[in-house]
Amino acid sequence: MSPELRLFVLAGEPSGDRIGADLVNRLRERVAVDVSGVGGDALAAVGIKSLFDMNELSVMGWADVLPRLPKLLWRARQVAKAIVRTRPDVVVLVDAQVFSSIVAKQVCKAAPDIPVLLCVAPAVWAWKPERAQHLKPHFREVMAVLPFEPAFMRSVDGPETHYVGHPAASALAFRSAVPERGPMLLLPGSRDGELRRHLPMMRAVVENLASHPRISGFVLPTPRRLEATVKERVTDWPAKVEVITGEERKAAAMASAVVAVAATGTVTLELALAGVPMVTTYVADKGQARLWVRFKVKYASLPNILLDRPLVPEILQLEPDADALVSAVRSHLDDGEGLAQFEGFKTIRKMMEDGTDEDPRVNPAERVLHHWHDAP
Repeated sequence: MSPELRLFVLAGEPSGDRIGADLVNRLRERVAVDVSGVGGDALAAVGIKSLFDMNELSVMGWADVLPRLPKLLWRARQVAKAIVRTRPDVVVLVDAQVFSSIVAKQVCKAAPDIPVLLCVAPAVWAWKPERAQHLKPHFREVMAVLPFEPAFMRSVDGPETHYVGHPAASALAFRSAVPERGPMLLLPGSRDGELRRHLPMMRAVVENLASHPRISGFVLPTPRRLEATVKERVTDWPAKVEVITGEERKAAAMASAVVAVAATGTVTLELALAGVPMVTTYVADKGQARLWVRFKVKYASLPNILLDRPLVPEILQLEPDADALVSAVRSHLDDGEGLAQFEGFKTIRKMMEDGTDEDPRVNPAERVLHHWHDAP
């Protein structure tokens, strides 16, 4: 074993990019790391020269995937060939579930001795639990970011799974109270399709609630690559929207926000960990909607999934209905829902920091080093 860990990391969207970069930083507290792979700004900051633009992988729903499918399959072959050619000590694929599975299968076939780990478990607890068994031949381990996932994986004979927490639990401070007045955060998602489907509804929220006494303004955090696009799209909105980039500015905005309107996704967990009340929404394509109906998905937002109860409103739609979203946000501001959410978020914060008695939180760096040390 060389004195330097040669690590390959792949991330397909901003949340995975941050998770991957956090992992590299944790590893460098213990060993020297030479990192390669695919990532965005966060992984670039820790030394990755990305094989290609990470944002090519940032798609969700068949309506977004199908037009790009040939290129996605080509990129998967490119990634697998790069891994087999360079033979890193450990490979960590962060989220991007379908893409990661294709890459892992190809690597396992060509170089089965290279340990491939999956960080962020697929939502097998929501639909098709049998998929967990299909992961076992290709991934040595799953590093889960939700505390209940290791136990669930064991119950469905999935791969070895450890709870490693989420970097947002360390990066975001939990505030002491919800302010009576402050800015509203608008979080439409980071994929092009999500912006297309969600921004018109958020414009309606701004138009209808700009004069609400609890709202002091509107802030829209977005990845740096989307800054110019988003600024252009909100320039003619009926009230000024401040578009910001960077994790520090987003954290500061969360600290002062009175409420957030957020597309369901990782950001809802970040908001909960910061103690920011929210109304969540998602406009699905027809393929996603069929999955929701077929598998009787109980909740879509991570705070509700973690607590297994409807803590935050979910406005889930097939066709955009701005009136429904505006009504839910207005009710939240007028009916004092924020306090109840805030108390629930305290419970979530503790769960995410500690894990469960059966599966306490472990450092993801330790799991990667375990597979490096066990390498032949």
